[in-house]
Amino acid sequence: MTELTRFDKLAQLPMKVLSGDKKPRSSLASVREVFSRREMLGLLVRRDLKSRYKDSVLGFTWTLIRPLIQLLIYYVVIGKFMSAERGIPNFAIYVFAGLTAYGYFSEMISSSTSSILNNAGLVKKIYMPREVFPLAAVGSATFNFLMQFVILIAATLIARNFPLTPDVVYLIPSVLILLVYGMALGLLFSALNVYLRDIQYLVEVVLLLMLWASPIVYSWEMVKKAIGDSLLLEIYTDNPVTLAVLGFQRAIWIAGHNVVAYPDNLMPRMLVALVIGIIGLILAQRVFSRLQGNFAQEV
Repeated sequence: MTELTRFDKLAQLPMKVLSGDKKPRSSLASVREVFSRREMLGLLVRRDLKSRYKDSVLGFTWTLIRPLIQLLIYYVVIGKFMSAERGIPNFAIYVFAGLTAYGYFSEMISSSTSSILNNAGLVKKIYMPREVFPLAAVGSATFNFLMQFVILIAATLIARNFPLTPDVVYLIPSVLILLVYGMALGLLFSALNVYLRDIQYLVEVVLLLMLWASPIVYSWEMVKKAIGDSLLLEIYTDNPVTLAVLGFQRAIWIAGHNVVAYPDNLMPRMLVALVIGIIGLILAQRVFSRLQGNFAQEV
């Protein structure tokens, strides 16, 4: 029996409403329950990855083709035609590093937001910790991120700029910031989207705006020159997504280490953002736990 068939059979079971589903659980209890259902979480991740490219000739190869096409568009249209590459050495690696980081965050949020509604059959029919659905979306996004990261590293080898420097340490807090905020917002938006369906469309618009508001096709130094040393610059810089993108670029894009400026105290800023993100994740889980009681009735 295939994994997809297992889920189809589960979705066809008679509805069984459990009163315990309405009781908010503590964050620790939720973690324990999700961990106890880790096999189910793994099945959901694999199902999502397989169904995404079902009946496709190239299959998972599309996870490599899409970012390469996106990189080509940004490099030619933004870098060459619009001359954005001026003052940014090895522009292709710079853009690809930013796109890899932001793409991970964006996919986690967009996939998680609709995860409860996309699994309405399972939500109605059987009991499992509802957190597994947005977390499964995070898991499949992580897989795609790792695939794209491999391409990025290969690109640095081709460009003879392999990131083997002390600054590679910035990669760790960058990925953790993206993961923590992705899970926090994914849990929050997935719960809200059950009650207010406009949330998923609003999230799409905000993610598009955040793409261009992040230093991906332009440098942070350009923003500083445009708005100067002001409170607005501090707000822009301390945006967790901006910090994660900057940290990712500093870790991978070694061609700009001595050319492009970075914010002062970048690592402390990232660590503070990470702590705030962990607190936000705990709060988001509490909101999710309180809202999940009526999911079966609302979907």
